[in-house]
Amino acid sequence: MIGTGAFTSLGFQLNDLSNISSILTLWILGGILALSGAFSYAEVGTAIKKSGGEYAFLNELYHPVIGYLSGWISITVGFAAPIALSAIAFTEYFPWHISHPKFIGIVIIAVITWVHSRNLKSSSHFQNAFTLLKILVILIFIGIALFLPGETGHSIDQGASFSREITSGAFAISLIYVSYSYSGWNAAAYITEEFRNPRKALPIALIGGTLIVTTLYTLLQYSFLRHVPQAELINKVNVGTITAQHMLGNKFSALFSSSISLLLISGISAMVWVGPKVTAKIAFKYPLWNYFRENKNGIPVKASWLQFAISALLLITGTFEQVLIYCGVLLTFSSLLVVTGVFKLRRNASKTSSVYYRSPAYPFFQLLFILISVWIIVFAFINKPNETLLGTLNLVVGVISWFFSTKHFPRQKV
Repeated sequence: MIGTGAFTSLGFQLNDLSNISSILTLWILGGILALSGAFSYAEVGTAIKKSGGEYAFLNELYHPVIGYLSGWISITVGFAAPIALSAIAFTEYFPWHISHPKFIGIVIIAVITWVHSRNLKSSSHFQNAFTLLKILVILIFIGIALFLPGETGHSIDQGASFSREITSGAFAISLIYVSYSYSGWNAAAYITEEFRNPRKALPIALIGGTLIVTTLYTLLQYSFLRHVPQAELINKVNVGTITAQHMLGNKFSALFSSSISLLLISGISAMVWVGPKVTAKIAFKYPLWNYFRENKNGIPVKASWLQFAISALLLITGTFEQVLIYCGVLLTFSSLLVVTGVFKLRRNASKTSSVYYRSPAYPFFQLLFILISVWIIVFAFINKPNETLLGTLNLVVGVISWFFSTKHFPRQKV
């Protein structure tokens, strides 16, 4: 789940926030939000025991149209948008100038899509290798940043009032950036059926992974702010490169930039790998999408290239910040519905339903997730109306496609 946001979104947060405590609170709160969601997803996932993430869960918890819309979000932005964002970040972090960054980004996505379209074995080896590299780079980066003396006089200051910042609309918008950064916390829910013992393995993957990543993300932001004056980071995507330059100079910063570029490829690879599985799952039930089913080898090749096309379109037409807000609001909405579904699950559960995982301190974490998510969505509509209206339009098109599918194509039973 370690992806683009942790290395790219700080510069946008510093547009409106300057208090170091506000920034770190933002990332800790993002981790708590992700953990609250992880508890709920673990409960829903071990009760329903189906792969497909929100699509599978909401289809069971509510009405098929709700499940379909969550799948529609996954197809159109859930994976394609993070892929596009990672490609943009790759070109920003690459240590040498790239003349046509969007074209290069499209080529990178195409190559990775081709790798994952070949066979399951090469796909798995490719992903595992880059994941190990990603963790190693982050640990080395944090270790060096904490060991070297920081520029305390520049970045680690309190700036504006802490209480004023954390109650502002800007804080809520920044939380969208952070929640996007944590968006991979629910990735394990997309492959529930691949676990031998979902009741045991799914909670460990969701909750354990979220706790580890929260720690790493918070330390990364502290490292950036400890070594670089805030003014140099505002609106910058490649905050890691700038930090490496301050810590180690230009010569070694190029090495770290190259490593982070490879790390971002890992994020692209993960999304390219998992995303088409959701499309294939929808195609199995809705004949409108039948063309995108898995091939005889169990690989969703056509769904992979559909995702590539959407990612390329987003990369060409949007800026980094626009795509991030557009994606973040829709993903928050989809996750909000799953967490709310825990109440329905508990209400309908029988006395023998102890066979699935129960989230602790019920309903505290569910209510916390719901309140923060609603707060994010409301402030997004107020402060970023264009992106959120575009997201609403996306849902309207999704509803139209569902009605078209159910009216003109006989639905298959799973």
